[in-house]
This record gives sequence, C-alpha cells and structure tokens, in this order.
Amino acid sequence: MHFTGRTWRPPYETNSFIVQVTSGCTYNKCRFCSLYKNECFRMSPLQEFEEDLKELAKYQPTARRIFWTGANPFAMNYEKLAERALLVHDYLVECQTIAMFSSIRDIKNKKVWQLRRLHALGINGLSIGTETGDDSTLLLANKGYTAKELIEQCRKLDVAGIEYYFVYMTGLAGKGNGYRNAVNSAKVFSKVNPRFISVDSLTLFPDTELYQMAQEGKFIPAGEKERLEELQIFIKNLQIRTHLFANSKSNFYPVTAYLPKERDSIIRELQYVIDTTDETKMMEYRNSLKSLG
Repeated sequence: MHFTGRTWRPPYETNSFIVQVTSGCTYNKCRFCSLYKNECFRMSPLQEFEEDLKELAKYQPTARRIFWTGANPFAMNYEKLAERALLVHDYLVECQTIAMFSSIRDIKNKKVWQLRRLHALGINGLSIGTETGDDSTLLLANKGYTAKELIEQCRKLDVAGIEYYFVYMTGLAGKGNGYRNAVNSAKVFSKVNPRFISVDSLTLFPDTELYQMAQEGKFIPAGEKERLEELQIFIKNLQIRTHLFANSKSNFYPVTAYLPKERDSIIRELQYVIDTTDETKMMEYRNSLKSLG
C-alpha cells in the first residue's frame, strides 16, 4: 500500500479499511492546526491508487466500508471523485460506503445533481471539520468560510442524501467567549442534519499560529471549567436529533450522549465534574498532552 506523509482517520473509522487517495491539505491555513503543515497537497496517481485497490481486494475482498485518507479528498472535482469511486467498485464488489474528510469549501464547486451521483456511487460519510458555527470564531480560526456558507453547503448534502459528521471544538473562541460560541454554533448546526457531532477541546501546540498568538497575548485560552460549561451550553441549545461524542483524548472528561433524549442527564454529569474537580488538575491534564494521536 502507498502511504505518504501523515495518515489520519477519525476514531469512528477504526473498522474501515484505509486507502490513500490524497495526502496533505488543500487549505492548510487553520490557525489551530499543524497536522499537515509541512506537506503539500497531492493526489495519488491513478495507477498507484489502483495498485492499492488490487492489494486491498487480495486481502480484504469483502470490505464493505473504506476510508480515503488525506485532509480533504472531497476537494477533488466531481469527475475525479466519480472516476475513483467507480474503480473501487471494480475491485471491491461488496463495498457500500466510501468515507473521507471534507471541508465546507470542498462542497461549493459541486452541484446537487453531482452530489446525488457521487452518493449513488457509494460516497457517503463525510467528516467535516467545522469546529464552530460562530462567525467570529470562524474568522479567528481562519476557517475560510462563514456560518451562512456552512448552512448552504450542508443543505446541498441533505438534498443529495449524503451523510455527514461535524466537529465542534470547545475553547476555540478563547477566554470569555465560550457562551457566544456555543449558542451561535448550536443555532447553525441545528439548521442542518449532521448524523453525529464529535467534540474536541482546543489544545495548543507550539507549531500552530494560534499558539504563537497566545504567546504574544493576542489570544487568551479558555479555562478548563469554562470549556465544560461551554459544552453544556452547546448541548442545551442544540435542537436536532444527533449523537454527540465528546470522548476524544483532547477532552478532560469523556462523555457521549444521544440528543435530545439524554440531554438533561449529560448536563448534570458535566455539572458534577465542574463542581467537584479542581481547575489545576484539569490544566495538568491539558498541559500533559503532547499529541492527539
């Protein structure tokens, strides 16, 4: 198998078979991220991609779900995505789902009929690193799109029947801004239909622009209890049926919940942690994180 650079997949894709279709990130400008900082975006040559499919078919001929690696393979145009999806079915006849990372920016250049066709070819399960739905925080993080654009593009996915997943990041708005970020993000996310929402908590690493901003006093990180309170507010204001996973390594206290069914119980659980855990202990955990892998 051909793997170059950083190979990254979400925790919920653990059981998916991985095939490299791209490497690096087409954007690479988010201020909190350094995952692909030193990599140029690259599409795997078609011959290389086909060789990997042959190898996967040899060892896992009944694979039903595969995950295409790269920061945002969905950045490829419709024709390239369709061509590669058809190749998948040539070699993996039982494959039902081709999942991958995507940005909101990557959906813009695709028409609804194209998205429907891609869905028919098995492309489904887009992991979208939204992080926030608050315009001020989107600007701070330099995400490259607005909350309005997020809604517009995800509604296209809804019409096309493509399932997608969001990320929300507590602490990204900085100290004192968690309430605004949570309320506005919940309002925006509630206007579309993410199958589930994965919650991370901002961890600043030295090779990121946001870390440098913090060192210069241009960004003040939120405290740990403020982040848990932000998560509570986010959960309170979400008005959609979804599954929330706040159980990644970046979260001091891991929780999961079906919403709205388990809304009240998860809010009480988080409040107990806020009331009984010392801020210093939480900060020690945050400072001990050297990576999120």
